[in-house]
Amino acid sequence: MSNNGNLKLAIQKSGRLSENSLQLLKNCNLDIEKFNDRLVVSIRNFKLDLLFLRDDDIPEYVQDGVAELGIVGQDVLYETKADVKVVKKLGFGRCSLRIAIPENDDLRDIEDLNGKRIATSFPNILRDFLKQNKIDAKIVNISGSVEAAPSLGIADYICDLVSTGNTLKLNKLKSSISVLESEAVLIKNKNLKNHSDKYQIFLKLLSRIESVLNANNSKYIMMNVPKNSLNDILQIIPSLKSPTVLPLADDESLAVHAVIPAEKFWEIVDDLKSAGASGILLLPIENIII
Repeated sequence: MSNNGNLKLAIQKSGRLSENSLQLLKNCNLDIEKFNDRLVVSIRNFKLDLLFLRDDDIPEYVQDGVAELGIVGQDVLYETKADVKVVKKLGFGRCSLRIAIPENDDLRDIEDLNGKRIATSFPNILRDFLKQNKIDAKIVNISGSVEAAPSLGIADYICDLVSTGNTLKLNKLKSSISVLESEAVLIKNKNLKNHSDKYQIFLKLLSRIESVLNANNSKYIMMNVPKNSLNDILQIIPSLKSPTVLPLADDESLAVHAVIPAEKFWEIVDDLKSAGASGILLLPIENIII
């Protein structure tokens, strides 16, 4: 691997985090060329190389300094127990590692796990979970799909990633106890700060990523309001910063602009209309630099 002075970021080559990881970087205005089957690709307009790896390998590559940074699911990170630093939660790739049981079983309390056989491909996470809860259960380590384990008599229950739950239903299983809530995270090698040039590149990249994440969670709202309703409107808006109030040609009205948390819009829109707001526009934001 060439030593060109670029920062190296490892991402999943294919899988549930790959597309979102690439989109995040593109939203950071990074010019990524088509990589096809290449292991390493250099970004044209930033001192960054992308390493395309299996997700299970990313934490170890970052730990060993082959790549200074990585994007990986918390489930994989905690399972590998790699000695790296989590820099930022990235808000995508959310899933839940849960214990699932046969449809006709009833798991009333976590204590009911005592004496059971639990099949999983996440033995380290499950072992830590059982130890924390003082549960004595047998872990059956299975690589790959574990849903068939109960029907084959290999295990009583399973511990696996759940998103929609459809795979569980197909195997006559139902979700029960949550073991870990996971999402994609940005990780870094703990010794990165020792290399000042690359650390400065990292700080610039992190600033871009944070601006994109802030924008993803926010919307720009614009509306016209009667002057006598302004105080009521300002009380309703959950603005991230103080709203901007502008005069209009109509002496009786004002324009109000604000950045709000994206998930709040539908909670407040009826109240805004009731308070006299009109011409309400909600716009996406590309970047927010705080």
